[in-house]
Amino acid sequence: MEDNELIVTEGTVQSVIFQNPENGYTVLRLRPDGDESFTAVGALPGVTVGEKLRLYGSWTSHPSFGQQFKAEHAERYLPEGSSAIYDYLASGAIKGIGAKLARLIVSEFGARSLDVIENSPEELVKLRGITSKKAEDISERFRRQTGLRRLMEFLVDNGVKPIAAAKLYRAYGDGAEAVVTENPYILADHAFGMDFFAADGLAVRLGFAPDCRERAAAAAIFELRHNEGNGHVFLPRDKLVAATAQLLEIDSEPVERALEELSETGELIVQRVAGVDAAYLRDMFDAEYETARRIAVMSRTPVDDTPGLPVLMERAEYRCGIRFADKQRAALEMAARGRVMVLTGGPGTGKTTTVRGIISLYDEMGLDTLLTAPTGRAAKRLTELTGREAQTVHRLLGAGMPEAGENGREFEKCASDPLDCGAVILDETSMVDIKLMAALLDAMPPSARLVMVGDADQLPSVGPGNVFGDVIRSGTVPVIALTDIFRQAKESAIVKNAHMINRGETPALKNAGGDFFFLKRQDPESITGTVTELISRRLPQNMGIQPAEIQVLSPSRKYGGGTRELNAAVQEALNPASPEKKEKNLGSVTFRVGDRVMQTRNNYDIMWVKGASAVPAADEDGEPTPVRGEPGAGIYNGDVGYIEDMDEGAQMAYIRFEDKLVPYPFDQLTDLELAYAVTVHKSQGSEYRAVILALPKCPPGLVARGVLYTAVTRARELLVIVGGPDVFSAMVANDRRQRRYSGLRARLAGEVE
Repeated sequence: MEDNELIVTEGTVQSVIFQNPENGYTVLRLRPDGDESFTAVGALPGVTVGEKLRLYGSWTSHPSFGQQFKAEHAERYLPEGSSAIYDYLASGAIKGIGAKLARLIVSEFGARSLDVIENSPEELVKLRGITSKKAEDISERFRRQTGLRRLMEFLVDNGVKPIAAAKLYRAYGDGAEAVVTENPYILADHAFGMDFFAADGLAVRLGFAPDCRERAAAAAIFELRHNEGNGHVFLPRDKLVAATAQLLEIDSEPVERALEELSETGELIVQRVAGVDAAYLRDMFDAEYETARRIAVMSRTPVDDTPGLPVLMERAEYRCGIRFADKQRAALEMAARGRVMVLTGGPGTGKTTTVRGIISLYDEMGLDTLLTAPTGRAAKRLTELTGREAQTVHRLLGAGMPEAGENGREFEKCASDPLDCGAVILDETSMVDIKLMAALLDAMPPSARLVMVGDADQLPSVGPGNVFGDVIRSGTVPVIALTDIFRQAKESAIVKNAHMINRGETPALKNAGGDFFFLKRQDPESITGTVTELISRRLPQNMGIQPAEIQVLSPSRKYGGGTRELNAAVQEALNPASPEKKEKNLGSVTFRVGDRVMQTRNNYDIMWVKGASAVPAADEDGEPTPVRGEPGAGIYNGDVGYIEDMDEGAQMAYIRFEDKLVPYPFDQLTDLELAYAVTVHKSQGSEYRAVILALPKCPPGLVARGVLYTAVTRARELLVIVGGPDVFSAMVANDRRQRRYSGLRARLAGEVE
């Protein structure tokens, strides 16, 4: 619809009912001159009471809130006249000015009030109670607010979400708009959280050439960031040049020049690693370098002899109520005599018992031991298995704490404010990426010990690097590999078949009872139908296992039998649409109250309330009602919760992650996905009472032994595989692992030039 086809209306903002800082979506009451107020909605970032608006849009009817004016865009003006200026100031639009002071200012300066605040703050001092400092503070806040509003409008007018505006303004002040105009690719910097393609679109509108230096540099950085999602810590320089040139559809020469400039500024580090010219972004290089340096120091640094170690080990055995096997005793001795070690082994080999023994031994040695794991589910499981409190690495390091934001820090705990401990036991280390490992090592006291525990045959971390595998293959850290399956575990077909798969042997797919079943289904439709029937009817009715205790897995997200298709089918079976259930459509996905969902990226800033019960999301006047309880921040990639409530008026969903209630603005629901079915990669570190594994035909890279082994070992009591025997056999036979560009092994082994 062209502007001349839009309805034009104008008035003064009477009240702001709701405003979403993420996308600028606003619900307000607008009062035309000499007419009754009405509700208007649209992207109006930073709008405040008293402003004059000219809105271009159309009238719509909302099913719950009646007639509204939906603004496509707006022209905004600061209030004019004493009455409107008073309303604006009294609304709290400028921090430090309330109704009382607003009355004093307007009584003294009238229609000049805003001009005095912005340009002549010294005149405010004549008012009772205003000092020179307070006058300057008020003026600075007003100027900042005006500049921030202009920046938001500039971004919104150019198709960019205003959430970046506050960060840009904080970094560049009144010059932020000029900085963006000069180089719109600054928006693609991870500090501002915008997508490269959004910045590229703005650059095109501003007339930047396809082969300009700014575009080539931003695209190279984008390629490196994008490939972090594929597990790569660096890219070979020649591959980076080729990929960037292909992305931009330009020659390689401008890319070569851009890489040289990035190297000169230190944003890019190129180093010869194991015979490859490795191109790193600065933070990836620092993480890998510091991880290698710290582990190397720990492996070389001796610890003081422990007097009476044999007696202490016997006491640890007594406390655990078990006689340790030889390799388990060797692990305890290694933990006592060294500063860093690896404990690895498959299911049923006694890793948990060995960890309990190490904890007891460290207790006997007087060491304060912290237990941690990369995900909330893995930490909860570690707590249950050891009887000792375990935390996620993020929580242990204080992610989301106020101190974590100082000096650009991601975590509160670091070398200058280390953890208070004598040892750290890190479980599910195969899931830990290079940046998280670097952060943990940085926060450990120099004298503390580190025990890395995991299954070396599991898939590597979702994030960049292959930390656990690289450490083991480097040969520089002592490793205990547990291989014997204990008697009780031998009775489980899940455990027995997992070890057969790991050895490259195909188990017999006979459904003779027990805990391992295979249902032959060849086409995607029958796979999806059988999976849906199993979780919604057969397992609950025949085995007493409820849907909440069952996790559906698939190697792939896409294609028939992938998690997208499975989630839609299972959602329809377990949580179908109804007039009584609130829901929100986002593209092809519908989120509905009652759905199981998973967070797909780390969000250190999102706020939650612990111990809160669900509350009405808005009061009778339409104002959002605050959720009360113990506050905190941070939801992390892989966290699973349930949608507890939604409020269309406030554009908010409320997600329950165990004991935490998290308000999600609707536009942040893109950080979530349905989690009735998840990929095998996303299931790492978790254990479920029952697993249904869909095995449709999928891309060759996912038809791999590591994927199958990881999926099978997620099930505790029951595993049902639904798919083709040919796919199953092909996965067992294929032990090829996708290469990850990581230099940690080479650094630990001294293979860096």
